[in-house]
Amino acid sequence: MEILNPKLFDATVAATAEILKLSSPADIMLSRYFRNNRSLGSHERPLIADVVYSVIRNKTYLEKISGSTDAPMMCLTSLNKIFGLSLTSLKANVAKKWHESIENLKERPIPELSPEDRYSIPDWLWKKMNTQYGLDGASNLAQALLAKAPFDLRVNQVRASRKQVLAELASEGIKGKATPLSSLGIRIKENFGLQKHRLFLEGHLEVQDEGSQILAQLVGAKRGQMVVDFCAGAGGKTLALGAMMSNQGRLYAFDVSAKRLERLKPRLKRSGLSNVQTQLIGSEKDPRIQRLAGKIDRVLIDAPCSGLGTLRRNPDMKWRQSEKDISSMAEKQLRILSAASKLVKKDGLLIYGTCSILRDENESVIENFLAEHQGRFEPVDAAQSLSIEGIDPQNTPYLKLLPNTHGCDGFFAAILRAI
Repeated sequence: MEILNPKLFDATVAATAEILKLSSPADIMLSRYFRNNRSLGSHERPLIADVVYSVIRNKTYLEKISGSTDAPMMCLTSLNKIFGLSLTSLKANVAKKWHESIENLKERPIPELSPEDRYSIPDWLWKKMNTQYGLDGASNLAQALLAKAPFDLRVNQVRASRKQVLAELASEGIKGKATPLSSLGIRIKENFGLQKHRLFLEGHLEVQDEGSQILAQLVGAKRGQMVVDFCAGAGGKTLALGAMMSNQGRLYAFDVSAKRLERLKPRLKRSGLSNVQTQLIGSEKDPRIQRLAGKIDRVLIDAPCSGLGTLRRNPDMKWRQSEKDISSMAEKQLRILSAASKLVKKDGLLIYGTCSILRDENESVIENFLAEHQGRFEPVDAAQSLSIEGIDPQNTPYLKLLPNTHGCDGFFAAILRAI
């Protein structure tokens, strides 16, 4: 923030005030703000975004420290407490109208904070985390979720090897390193203009968090198989599965959103995959799904969820949801899982995954499903199936990845074999 100036600070306050309304996802609201304020340059926008996201991540902490919920005070407090700018420096680089607020911040004593306030976790969510992980585990997880997420990429093995891609990036002065868990992942400190880079345009690279890559690997899709990505979305895992299948066999990508499937089309074209068939469905009970009943080798359900494992990327998710939303989501997840299970052939695998850290959306959904489908499916040890160094055997057959332990987004996965 060494280039902080009055214009930049005022723009940051205006953007923050807009996003704090929490009426839409933060990334969408911030993009809209930038579209409406085109005078802000390419160097200013990332700086504004950094402060805006810092305020959302640390919302409760900043409110308690500053004694205010107003955007200007929240931004000043973030710049001081999170970014480390001195109050003297702030005073020298913002308009005079904010000087009184800086003085108020200077004189305000630092209050004693509860863990949920220190880590800016809503009360309802903290209670669930504390119950599930214990005080130390919940605190470590909450602290990790405050960090800025790394920029992870997946190499498309149909086009290139990770070694080749790393070498090309290094030759251009772009520092990347192999991800510790995924054999196809590359971790970059921050975006280097990927969408204009040859490796992206020619389908060698896709943006995908390492945890999401692991979930795709867990499917174990093989060439010649019939595979379904039941909730394909914009297709990150679809692309990973198609590459795993060496472009052979048949891969169905289902989704209820035409807009999401439309976003998959240019990605498919870049990837060089020809074994993917996209299909818009009305619901999990769509008749077009039923014709595949009992025929599929692998069915992946990357279920719609709270997304609370991705708070490093989407910090507004914790403020835009409630405990009631989690209950409704779990009911929906069970319905989708039950519908998708009908597609799996005998000895085939049903893989259920979420990017949630809550038992309600994970173990509880699987337990309820198994109770409703007794004698039809059995759990398979997920960690053992992966055999990845760094993912230790867990005391359940399910796989849990957490940012404080594994460095990736929070993910849960279960493998169920059709009996």
